[in-house]
Amino acid sequence: MGWFTAPDYWLSRLVFQRALAGVYLIAFLTAARQFRALIGERGMLPVPRFVDRVAVVLTIAALLLWLGRRPVRNMISRSQIMNRSFDPLHLVNTYGAFGNVSRVRHEVVIEGTTDAVPRVDSDWREYEFRGKPGDPRHWPRQFAPYHLRLDWMLWFAALTPGYADPWFGALVERLLTNDPDTLRLLRHSPFPPDAPPRYVRARLFRYRCTSWRELRETGACWERTFVREYLPPTRLATAAQSP
Repeated sequence: MGWFTAPDYWLSRLVFQRALAGVYLIAFLTAARQFRALIGERGMLPVPRFVDRVAVVLTIAALLLWLGRRPVRNMISRSQIMNRSFDPLHLVNTYGAFGNVSRVRHEVVIEGTTDAVPRVDSDWREYEFRGKPGDPRHWPRQFAPYHLRLDWMLWFAALTPGYADPWFGALVERLLTNDPDTLRLLRHSPFPPDAPPRYVRARLFRYRCTSWRELRETGACWERTFVREYLPPTRLATAAQSP
């Protein structure tokens, strides 16, 4: 069974490539216009000196290319190694934000209810975020180069629960008060501005992309499976709720 893969955002890549080509074109035209004034026979950097400097640069570039053969072989290898140097002087290396990326995607789903007593069958309503997976029917969207920091932090919270300790409680508190600044970071809040939830909870789900057959039958691009409770139903202290 072939897994459904998300779009590869060809339009964003096309726009980026064209913009980069435009930058290079402007740089080339600017350099061409200044060429004679800078390195002509009467220029500030006459040709012989310019050639000498170019020769030095090309020699260094050739050395780095030769040393870089091992990092390049590493990057195209099936057993790729990240964050490692390949020569004693540490001139050529491989760096990456992550040494490896998990094949399993866990997501924290945050829900709220207005019920006075939270139960399993209460009317739990899900908060929707702008970028992170939530509703299985919502397709991933392209936001880069804009950085959705809250969505990014929640992804790490699902990977390492301890990462969220300093700020997750504050997020829940602001959801319980319908804090306007916090709600602006979300795609959708299921509660009206003047009627915040009584309780908020968080649950951990495992997400996977649906197959073509599942997509056709359900219209959902994600399939999610409940893993465990992330945060039990939580409310504000009685004193904080009193008028």
